[in-house]
Amino acid sequence: MSVETTDRHAREYWGTRVGLILAMAGNAVGLGNFLRFPVQAAQNGGGTFMIPYFIAFVLLGIPLMWMEWGIGRYGGRFGHGTLPGMFDRMWRNRAAKYIGVIGIIMPLVVLTYYTVIIGWLLAFAVFSLTGGYFFPDLTVAAAATEVSAYLSSLQDIRDTSLHGGWVGFAFYAITIALITWVVSRGIRGGIEKLALFAVPTLFVMAIFLMIRVLTLPATELGSPVEGLAFIWTPEWAALGDPTVWLAAAGQVFFTLSLGIGTLHTYASFLSKEDDITLTGLATASTNEFAEVVLGGTIAIPAAVTFFGVAGLATVAGTFDLGIVAMAVVFQSLPGPEIWGRLAGFTWFFLLFLAGITSSVALASPAMAFMQEEFGFRRTNVALGVGGLALFLGLLNVVWYEGGFLDEWDYWAGTFGLVVLAFIEIWIIRLAFGADAFWKELHSGADLLISRFFLFVMKWVTPLFVTGILVWWGWEQAIPTLLMDGVAPEEIGTRWFARLTLVALLLAGIVLIRTAWRRNPEQHAPVDRPRTVRAGGGDR
Repeated sequence: MSVETTDRHAREYWGTRVGLILAMAGNAVGLGNFLRFPVQAAQNGGGTFMIPYFIAFVLLGIPLMWMEWGIGRYGGRFGHGTLPGMFDRMWRNRAAKYIGVIGIIMPLVVLTYYTVIIGWLLAFAVFSLTGGYFFPDLTVAAAATEVSAYLSSLQDIRDTSLHGGWVGFAFYAITIALITWVVSRGIRGGIEKLALFAVPTLFVMAIFLMIRVLTLPATELGSPVEGLAFIWTPEWAALGDPTVWLAAAGQVFFTLSLGIGTLHTYASFLSKEDDITLTGLATASTNEFAEVVLGGTIAIPAAVTFFGVAGLATVAGTFDLGIVAMAVVFQSLPGPEIWGRLAGFTWFFLLFLAGITSSVALASPAMAFMQEEFGFRRTNVALGVGGLALFLGLLNVVWYEGGFLDEWDYWAGTFGLVVLAFIEIWIIRLAFGADAFWKELHSGADLLISRFFLFVMKWVTPLFVTGILVWWGWEQAIPTLLMDGVAPEEIGTRWFARLTLVALLLAGIVLIRTAWRRNPEQHAPVDRPRTVRAGGGDR
């Protein structure tokens, strides 16, 4: 195994550039591409949404992605695979390492509820083969109602009307076991091998479904062509709505896995001679192909064909469009029912694969921290992280109807992404130095980035992210914190979710403090390298 030696231990490298790109793409290509993106586009005017989406991708997504790759590779040079150590090296301030705790706890929190959702998708892949959610004698509208009840029974452990309470938990446990096994195998033996299989497989499945959807015959309500027209025809007047721009920026964060800490950990397993400019751009392009070309060309045209453009609004929730509406589509396909079952399996299994590749990335920061800072064996850490995720996931399962998952999804999986991005941008801008970081970024680079992006990284991206943080903080975070519109019976559960999240953050801070006291030599100040030549190696 190829390793880089540090003072305390040996660190893995990625085996091949292809494996790295696919693993990074697997981190980014997840449920956001196939579930969240179509919903965001449907809720924000289709083609109207696409314009600010691409602008945000260029001015926000690509620069932030390069920043996170650069931070990760720089930290890995000192044996740090997580943000506490990376921030501590970049900003010699006692608070830096503690701020980095969110780069460990947030991905762990997202992992716990993300795997619950992936378990539902695995279940629906199986139910597709058995025909469990097929109601061939019902109209489209009636079938949608039945499939919605079918999904709700799976989600609610107390609802045994259609599923035993153990069914949802069983699929969830299988998901956790698979993730634990993969991360226990390490970077090259587990994560990279998974990516080499899963990412090409899900792309092949998605291309097959895209072709099948685009060749669907028109119905009385709509056609695939109308669905494509909806997503690619903007309403120019609607571009003045700031919510569309915020939704687009939020989707860019979500789809590229920015602001959560996983890119940093993956990039830490690169050497300083490894390229991150061209490889990072290739990864982002792979993700955009999956999202825009595949994700946008499957769910929306399929839903428009059977529900119409007007009916699209009624199924534009995350699970309504990606699970309920698509389940109705598959059982409504012309031809023998077996073809609908196979198409349904293909859709839900590709979602499962997309979720699994993202989940192993979400587990990686906690894995890296415990291995590097405390010297624990990888297998033992994998079992510990898997067991903790299983326990915390049960909280999401048991109190799902009370809004537990919604609380964690907002604070860790939505608003928290912007908070972390804001922190890392200003650490680069004010502590490390934008020009020094630009040189660091080009160490070993195969692609010399246009200096236009240096200007963007210095001024545009910081202001963009700061604006999003302020706007979301005022318009969404404060009302969410005050539980505006929350049903009274959910308030207790939501406070429990918040307190659990705070407890995890405090536990992380204690672990960081213990690690720094335990290994002072590992965290001793060093001079930052400032002799890296832009576009090449060291002078």
